[in-house]
Amino acid sequence: MKKRLLLVLLVVIVACGKETPDLIVKGSIKGLKKGTIYLKKEQDTAIVTVDSVIINGAPDFELHSKIESPEVFFLYLDKNSSENDRIAFFADKGITEINTSMKKFVFDAKINGSAQQKVWEEYKLMMSKFNEKNLDLIKENLESQQAGDTSRINKTEKDYDNNLKRRYLYTVNFALNNKNSEVAPYLALTEIYNANIKYLDTINKSLSPEVKASKYGKELQNFVDKIKLEEK
Repeated sequence: MKKRLLLVLLVVIVACGKETPDLIVKGSIKGLKKGTIYLKKEQDTAIVTVDSVIINGAPDFELHSKIESPEVFFLYLDKNSSENDRIAFFADKGITEINTSMKKFVFDAKINGSAQQKVWEEYKLMMSKFNEKNLDLIKENLESQQAGDTSRINKTEKDYDNNLKRRYLYTVNFALNNKNSEVAPYLALTEIYNANIKYLDTINKSLSPEVKASKYGKELQNFVDKIKLEEK
């Protein structure tokens, strides 16, 4: 009886000694038999690996990382070739599940995780529409140049500039409407970093206290302060 109690106590001690990871990224890659999956993030302007797992047979994986506040991570697939694919996702503490296929690693990705990921997906859906419009205008402009149609060339160039302005304004408004999400400062830093400082400052001042204290909230504050100092 004493030995049994001692064994149970030992198991409890070992279990308590294992820390639960801040972030767990798990899922499955259909069709993957062999390869290495990497979990990476940006650190000091470089992309660094925080965890990895070797796949040899089963397509399921689980990766871990520390995380202080919501931020963007990357899931890389190295299929033992020169090709590297990556899936970007907005992570928070807890579990993020990513299921995809080896053949269309990025395009087939289904991500279920943080609230920030849902907000980011909403933004990217709208951005895809802006990008499609840009491609249509570029194609139309090339056709106009080949036809020597100056009037049409000028129109497509003007439409392209207007589409770009709309994209910027949409991003600003999206960030302001999502001031309680870490996605807001992230978009300001990555999508409209070269916009007029008044827009960046407005987004920065609108952020909730929790978001301002996050990784991207602090980075945006530093970025805005730096620009203001340079403009003096």
